Amino acid sequence: MHDALAALRSPASAWIYSPTRFRERLARLREALAPSTILYAMKACADPAILAAATEAADGIECASTGELNAAAGAGARRLAFSGPAKTAADFAAAAAPPVPVVVHAESVRQLDGLAAAGFTGPVALRVNRGPALPGTHQMTGTPTPFGIDPVDVAAALDRARALGLDVAGFHLHAVSNCLDAAAYIGHVRSALAWSRQTARSNRLDLRYVNVGGGLGADPRGETIDLGALAAGLEGLDTTGIELVFEPGRYLAQAAGWYVADVVDVKTVAGQVFAIIRGGTHHFRLPAAWGYSHPFTVLRGPGRPEASNTQVRVCGELCTPRDVLNTGQNVDTIATGDRLLFANAGAYGWEISHDRFLDHARPTRIVID
Repeated sequence: MHDALAALRSPASAWIYSPTRFRERLARLREALAPSTILYAMKACADPAILAAATEAADGIECASTGELNAAAGAGARRLAFSGPAKTAADFAAAAAPPVPVVVHAESVRQLDGLAAAGFTGPVALRVNRGPALPGTHQMTGTPTPFGIDPVDVAAALDRARALGLDVAGFHLHAVSNCLDAAAYIGHVRSALAWSRQTARSNRLDLRYVNVGGGLGADPRGETIDLGALAAGLEGLDTTGIELVFEPGRYLAQAAGWYVADVVDVKTVAGQVFAIIRGGTHHFRLPAAWGYSHPFTVLRGPGRPEASNTQVRVCGELCTPRDVLNTGQNVDTIATGDRLLFANAGAYGWEISHDRFLDHARPTRIVID
């Protein structure tokens, strides 16, 4: 990390990724969830180095677009899952002719029709919007959302799939993002399995696949879901005849990425000290999207301190007052030329950012190991 930062030319703005950090977290998660299947949700971070580590260490890759499907296959994925609420004819065609095995998570009867029309012959899992809302940042179930099939329509969807000759293997039951409550998540997994078994029995379905989704919490400020509690709560879970699948993204990628940006100006307005950086939410949108302050470390530069023992608000180079990465953090000193390092930034950082706004230069990409 030190060498990578030292090599950056000022004023710098960069994303730094560590495949080793990613693999280490995946190894811990695999131990906690054994013997379940782990598919990496690449929407969290699709950096080529991270994706390569995922194709090597995970059981497969969960994709939500044809672009992701092609990228994952190109990176060497051994297995793919294809999700998403707005699949088109082109998506169905891509799923029907993949270079590696793929299971499609069908979100509606229309998607079943599209898969059959494209000649898809692989396994299908019905995504169902079932169960109570779980604690987390984004609830997918327990409330009306555009995701999945209403439970009351599952029987009709299964009948339609049979009529179309599709191979329904089971269900996709992704419920939440960023759940830090291990007990609640354990309840979700156990409930999902019980519901899947009961629904399969009622509809004469040979249940082989239950995907409980992702949502394993990793807050950008440092807290993560308790893996020990999760492992203990799932111990003895009966999965006989069923492949139990998890598709984590945020939990794996968060600690494997850092955002770094140089301070290009320090000023005080109405008593508030501002550090203006060469970068901002067009590179790292998550703090603005979630409305939180992302912690940072000040790496001192050559300049003389311009403010000391004070609270600093970190803002970017965009022409909007919403370009804020931290609304106020106490620092010993701050100066133009200092470098700010934002850790635990690897998930939903660069991927969700609006870099075309104002056409500023893109950040440098660095891979360390």
